[in-house]
Amino acid sequence: MNYEQSVREQTEKLQAAGHATILAIESSCDETAAAIVRDGREVVSSVISSQIPLHAMYGGVVPEIASRKHVESVDPVVDECLKKADMTLADVDAIAVTYGPGLVGALLIGVSAAKALAYAAGKPLIPVNHIEGHVSANYIAHKDLEPPFVCLVASGGHSHIVRVDDYGVYTLLGQTMDDAAGEAFDKAARVLGLPYPGGPLLDKLSREGNLHALKLPHVQTPGRYDYSFSGLKTALINTVHKLRQNGQDVPAADIAASFQHAAVELLSDKAVLAAKESGAKIVTLAGGVASNSGLRNTMNDKCQKAGIRLMMPPPVLCTDNAAMIGSAAFYRLMRGEIAGLDLNATPSLRLV
Repeated sequence: MNYEQSVREQTEKLQAAGHATILAIESSCDETAAAIVRDGREVVSSVISSQIPLHAMYGGVVPEIASRKHVESVDPVVDECLKKADMTLADVDAIAVTYGPGLVGALLIGVSAAKALAYAAGKPLIPVNHIEGHVSANYIAHKDLEPPFVCLVASGGHSHIVRVDDYGVYTLLGQTMDDAAGEAFDKAARVLGLPYPGGPLLDKLSREGNLHALKLPHVQTPGRYDYSFSGLKTALINTVHKLRQNGQDVPAADIAASFQHAAVELLSDKAVLAAKESGAKIVTLAGGVASNSGLRNTMNDKCQKAGIRLMMPPPVLCTDNAAMIGSAAFYRLMRGEIAGLDLNATPSLRLV
């Protein structure tokens, strides 16, 4: 029996049983991660190897350096993940991997490793969209969560409002027209002289400042639920440059607080509006910016006032990890969505 026929039969058996233990790999940017997830909800083990120290001196992720580090890290990370779970490849039912979106070189390392493991172990290979992984982190954090619900996805490369109609079925309600939220946070942090990664440091600094110190624009967009962060970012840059040109001190904490306040108000207002107008009873957060304290607090307040239930993953599940990929993969496997050994990286892959 050849590989394709064997994994198809295995997939059908797993679908019939409704259970699966999945080894997942994530390498879309600057974290090499592996996790073992049972039935899309239970994390058996999770290992994340961060590259932040390697990229900090450059002020951002250098794709070539990231790819080389993934090559060095992927095998040890997978081995450690299996060891922590006290399992071998024979004990897992399928292999999952992020195949997009992300840095093409980084993605290729994870895809190549997953294909090799799947073929060597004779296991089904499940392709997962990175953004779908972020959405699925909520299934791990909230065992009772089921579609439909609205999800605000805010990360370094993406800002979306999606309606999750069913597992793996999405309707795009709104998206950024320029910068993503995380990208805007990182650029603002850089202007204020904060090192990489700037977003979390700006969040920390903002707690020391006056959020009303600086009036920043609330950008209007043609789409009712769409975002634009470029004007907000430009306003901050112009303010800082003007202060410096005039020889004045830059009140970094106040500027950070004002910027964060404007950004999270924009994110939360449109997400809650989309939920209310679509009749959603539940809103979830996803992506690296979902760990931002200002966004979490603001969303909590606005959802309470609107009578909407808010669900958020813990910060460790907001940033890139493989557990979220294993969760998304389970529901793909249950629909019979597996890949062949010709799976390739798709750096510009869309969720919808």
